[in-house]
Amino acid sequence: MSFGGDNQLALGYHWGEQDSVRSLNSQGRVVNVWRSSSRTRSGKFQRRIYESASLPHQRKQFVMLLDQGVVMRIFLPIVLLVVVGCDAPSTSQSSRDATSSSDASSPSSQQTLLEARSGFATKVVKAGESFGVPDRPTGDEFELIQYQSPVGFLAAYVTPNPGDGKKHPAIVWITGGDNNSIGDVWSANDRANDQSASAFRKAGIVMMFPSQRGGNDNPGKREGFYGEVDDILAATDHLAKLPYVDPDQIYLGGHSTGGTMAMLVGECSDRYRAIFSLGPVAAVGQYGGDYVYCDPGSADEMRLRSPIYWMHCVKSPMYVLEGESGNWDGAIEVMANQNSNPKIQFFKIAGHDHFSVIAPLAEKLAAQIVNGQINLTQQALQGLR
Repeated sequence: MSFGGDNQLALGYHWGEQDSVRSLNSQGRVVNVWRSSSRTRSGKFQRRIYESASLPHQRKQFVMLLDQGVVMRIFLPIVLLVVVGCDAPSTSQSSRDATSSSDASSPSSQQTLLEARSGFATKVVKAGESFGVPDRPTGDEFELIQYQSPVGFLAAYVTPNPGDGKKHPAIVWITGGDNNSIGDVWSANDRANDQSASAFRKAGIVMMFPSQRGGNDNPGKREGFYGEVDDILAATDHLAKLPYVDPDQIYLGGHSTGGTMAMLVGECSDRYRAIFSLGPVAAVGQYGGDYVYCDPGSADEMRLRSPIYWMHCVKSPMYVLEGESGNWDGAIEVMANQNSNPKIQFFKIAGHDHFSVIAPLAEKLAAQIVNGQINLTQQALQGLR
């Protein structure tokens, strides 16, 4: 079974086992820019950054910066993999997945993502880390609840009923890193890395943070950007039925891996008032093997998990945003250049990186949601702090 042609442009390279966005710069030199987040066992988020530019050596030095201020220097050999056929073992999956316009816009690719998923049985070949029972909220910001998904009852955090008799706008928010599991999203975070997107709840918007299959102590197995789409849609069904939620004002948003998930969900459903994807990747092969539990060598499996192939399916307004020093080059930029769907808009935010962009964007978006009108322009997003 195939979901598109084989004529693909090598816009990315893959090496090692790190979670990174691999790309080529405008001169064709290899550039590796990595922006991601990871969740510790306590549910806290760590900020991790790798940056490097191409060097004419077989080895390259990377610097890893953690939020705690720890600086570690590691050396990884670089193997530049040549892009050949789809099934060649030496071919980089991220190179194959960062596709050319002739591939993603070809007539064969006009099949919808829902059609491509129908009847396809994904094969899970590895498991993720177990985080156990989700933390219980310590304040009154959230309740720990369960929602019915196709694999059983899954955990989620949701804003409790404010008791004012009103129906409020709501947003399903998907965090970065391993978002199959949920943890502390109520404690105060540094503005430079507020992955709880707290501006939404502070503005009176109902928030829901759904865990997904295989996360925490949930039933099911992690599938990585596949069956989890159905979990997010099931969580949205639960949210829409809450008596204090306006079912016509439900939004979807996410950051990093959550941004990638938000795009995939939006490519399968038109039920959201708008979708906000912060810092996604074009193709999940760009995560270097992390967060994907199928065979990364299967072109069909990876294609069904990669937003770039299915942008033509989006019917709700979708906003893809990233800091200028985040996952723009070689990832979002590729999608922006390839997109022909007027429902999707792309914005590069000056003065911000993959993490610092969250807080000011959440504030801007929350204000517009409360006012009932989303109107994002590049000019309106200038000077965000």
